[in-house]
Amino acid sequence: MTSSPESLASAADPAAGAVELCRELVDDLSFGAVRRWKERHPGALAIGYMPIYVPRPLLDAIGCLPVALFGGGDQIEIIRGDSIFQSYICHIPRSVVELGLRGRLDALDGILFPSICDVVRNLSGVWKLLFPDRYSAYVDLPQNFDAALGGRFYLQEMRRIVRELGERGARPLDEDALRAAIIAENDRRAALARLDALRLAEPWRIPASEAYLVSRAGAVLPTAEHQALVEEYVAAAAERPVRVHDNVRVVVQGSFCEQPPLALILTLEKAGCYIVDDDFQLGLRTIEGAIEVAADEDPLAALARAFLERGAATASRYVDEGEKGAALIAKVRAAGADGVIFAAASFCDPALLDQPMMESALAAAGIPHTSFKFAENTGQFQTIREQAGAFSDSVKLWGTTV
Repeated sequence: MTSSPESLASAADPAAGAVELCRELVDDLSFGAVRRWKERHPGALAIGYMPIYVPRPLLDAIGCLPVALFGGGDQIEIIRGDSIFQSYICHIPRSVVELGLRGRLDALDGILFPSICDVVRNLSGVWKLLFPDRYSAYVDLPQNFDAALGGRFYLQEMRRIVRELGERGARPLDEDALRAAIIAENDRRAALARLDALRLAEPWRIPASEAYLVSRAGAVLPTAEHQALVEEYVAAAAERPVRVHDNVRVVVQGSFCEQPPLALILTLEKAGCYIVDDDFQLGLRTIEGAIEVAADEDPLAALARAFLERGAATASRYVDEGEKGAALIAKVRAAGADGVIFAAASFCDPALLDQPMMESALAAAGIPHTSFKFAENTGQFQTIREQAGAFSDSVKLWGTTV
């Protein structure tokens, strides 16, 4: 095991300003950035969406601001949300309802609920009952990836969203506008890829806790503004001073929807882990690689094809012929990781049902792993730190778990 440097925490850190701005955007549960965007674009719609994925370029092309919703985290006390949802489901629907009932989501003109699990499906129905005058739609993402079946279905779903939002003031869908939106999204994704590449090569320069904030800041920003912010941060992080620590390289898996508290990510880092890859902000990376549009191709068909053919393997995506866990093993090997930490939200059925199959695949491949559960508003940080620390030490000493 070679020693690895770590970022120096100092006032001279050139990336500090970008990190602080991202922290402010992430922590603002009143969505001030969205309100300011609407002031600059009178009559335009801000459309929220639940994790993990909706076709953001489609919303951009019809003049809407896509706003990713991740609940209230550990910043808001859940009272009314707990009275609506049972206790044995994940936490995020309760905090989203709490935000809505407190008026924190009033800047949004509607919400899309993608088909990732039964809880989000139920939340979409509850939302219609609580806010009957606001636009909401359940978005069925295809689980059949044949272009003639799943692709055709997905095109119909996207056209339905365009039609319904058009009835509420969105612009008509224009091919040139959609092409431009896809180009802008590809530029943003390229900036995120540069962030990921530097983090992978030199994780001491880009801690996972900072990469998380920088990625999540895009939840409330227009695509081009987020791209510029990511590029500013990456350029600054590349210049920051570093020092050496002997940490293990890990992949964190299982947090694809409900997000862990930032303090939990920091806890893993303090336990001696360089998180070189994760699925915290999977929505921005659901389609792997650029969205390619041929010169004579309908850009809407290209958007559908990208999801069908290059959608990332997730707990909410059906794996047909491929082996469950194969994508995770490939990710671990590509990242040069020493092991995997499964961090799933409590009662997250997709992640927790996937985990045993992935653990079996990792065991067969000889890849060390450990696991714990969390809720977005709480974390047993000391226990997790001790567990992650023991995992780190065992990998360094013996190359396996204790």
